[in-house]
Amino acid sequence: MGFRYLYVLLLCLFSEGLLRGVHGGFACNWGTQATHPLPPTIVVKLLKDNGFSKVKLFEADPGALEALGNSGIQVMLGIPNEFLAALASTVTIAETWVYQNVSNYISKYGVDIRYIAVGNEPFLKTYKDTFLKTTFPALQNIQAALIKAGLGRQVKVTVPLNADVYQTDTGLPSGGDFRSDIHSLVLSIIKFLSDNGGALTINIYPFLSLQADPDFPKEYAFFDNGAKPVVDGSISYTNVLDANFDTCIAALEKNGFPSLPVIVGEIGWPTDGDPNANVEDARRFNQGLLGRIVAGQGTPKRSTPPDIYIFGLIDEDAKSVQPGNFERHWGVFNYDGSLKYFLDIGNGKAMVAAKGVQYLARQWCIMSPTASTSDPNLAGSINYACSYADCTSLGYGSSCGMLDARSNASYAFNMYYQTKDQHKDACQFSNLSITTNVDPSPASSGQNTTCRFEIMIDLSKHQKAPRRPPSSVAAGLSEHSSQTVVMALLVLVLLSTLII
Repeated sequence: MGFRYLYVLLLCLFSEGLLRGVHGGFACNWGTQATHPLPPTIVVKLLKDNGFSKVKLFEADPGALEALGNSGIQVMLGIPNEFLAALASTVTIAETWVYQNVSNYISKYGVDIRYIAVGNEPFLKTYKDTFLKTTFPALQNIQAALIKAGLGRQVKVTVPLNADVYQTDTGLPSGGDFRSDIHSLVLSIIKFLSDNGGALTINIYPFLSLQADPDFPKEYAFFDNGAKPVVDGSISYTNVLDANFDTCIAALEKNGFPSLPVIVGEIGWPTDGDPNANVEDARRFNQGLLGRIVAGQGTPKRSTPPDIYIFGLIDEDAKSVQPGNFERHWGVFNYDGSLKYFLDIGNGKAMVAAKGVQYLARQWCIMSPTASTSDPNLAGSINYACSYADCTSLGYGSSCGMLDARSNASYAFNMYYQTKDQHKDACQFSNLSITTNVDPSPASSGQNTTCRFEIMIDLSKHQKAPRRPPSSVAAGLSEHSSQTVVMALLVLVLLSTLII
């Protein structure tokens, strides 16, 4: 009787504690292309406060990796496309990369690196043939380097691919197959991933589907069953994620890989920079996505839920806007870790903002009240400011797109001023500008509800503190490991009590 009670107790403890730590939580992409990046230690705290247990980095950023050490957060570490040629040329370069960016951070800082993502959408149609000959050899060399470093079992490989690598001639998920122009190459990569215990990573963007096709049914992008179902045999699809993911699964099944693990590497909705990129739609999309994750919901073809990495965590004001102005506004959080909108993350909890952020002084650069909008230097001054700062919120249909001419100039001047750390000479636009201590952000009404005149993070107040690597395994125990030890001790105490 006593041991039966102990068994039940152990089952409860481990299912509530250990298994939740391994299988639960959210995953996201942490991009670092920002003029004033949020300090990595604050980002890691933000991740943990909001239940993120997995994160994908697009490159081996030292600050981010060090901050993730002993955090209990699993890491997918990306390799940018521009590195593929060198990595493909010789395994020696791959070995050096693995030593510097994987082995070093695992052994010295206790970073829990689980995947190496080789390239980022290297077969995207817009890249044409740029990375066709280097992606697979780079993948092979990285795998060989991981094995040589003794990390072949601990760290797996993957290749994040855009969903345009597969298609369906029937218009239904069941007709899925890989693109004919890269079919043999993709299958070679998939076989290699399968043989080495890796996973296929695909990026799915309902927002971009909406952008690309004016006739795309918008409701089909969301998860609240508002769209007319797409019927595929006995399956009815009511959203893009399920249909797109299952198109990939059908392609895998058709080519002999029915059980290969598939990760959704990027999926999200931007909040600015385009009429379709707004807070209301972003909240609706991401809340529906989080709800699926919390519920452990899979797709019609795969009931087991895949890992889903939300794109992205924080806005990045230095990203390329070639795809569109919305590229700088994918974050669930603003650039400073503040909340954009309410999100329920389950169990009655709401997502919370970053803590401990230090800002520059509460002052802004605006167009002088005495300056005229007909001044011949005004247009050139605005163009200059926006060439060196992020003015994507001023575009048509964007959060600040309805500002009048004077406020439009003020926004541009202020973004430049903040980007330049409020240096005195950064608010000198041909006698057109002055500084002010009164927040010029428009009142929260109508279409200007989310228009903000920013104050940047004070990077000088976030100087990196010296980090001492753990001197022993015991000193480097992560929070998750510590919880495991505590639970194990508790079990021993209970066991001794039962025996007595």
